[in-house]
Amino acid sequence: MTTIDLTPLYRSSIGFDRMASLLDSALRSDKRAAGYPPYDIEVHGENQYAITLAVAGFGQDELDIQVEKAVLRVRGKKADDNSEHRYLYQGIANRTFERKFNLADHIEVSGADLNNGLLTINLLKEVPEAMKPKSITINQSGIVLEHGSKDEKAA
Repeated sequence: MTTIDLTPLYRSSIGFDRMASLLDSALRSDKRAAGYPPYDIEVHGENQYAITLAVAGFGQDELDIQVEKAVLRVRGKKADDNSEHRYLYQGIANRTFERKFNLADHIEVSGADLNNGLLTINLLKEVPEAMKPKSITINQSGIVLEHGSKDEKAA
């Protein structure tokens, strides 16, 4: 297992604790569970994203989507099937799963759709007005117009 030393980052950066913990958890994650269910992450615009998970065999009532502390968690649990099946081969994975996705600041879930065995979760980046870039006016030096200035007295 490869380890990364983040000490240089901590020496010159403040407030990146979450990024360091994300890197650490990504490097330590369980590789065996990483393949199910398969998923895609798409960019639909400058501030729009979608995560699509292949959840064939799961119904809407067997899926659970939650967001807590900037982590999107998708769980699937098959309802108990009391009927007996005699399979010659069973290739459709109907096992319980949990997928987690770390969301950046200001990313919100805007909706979810289940269609043809694909669960699509729509995400939207909504930057608050206070966080958006704003232009700063540059004052001209040497010209100060105040109430009762020289220019008004001369008139």
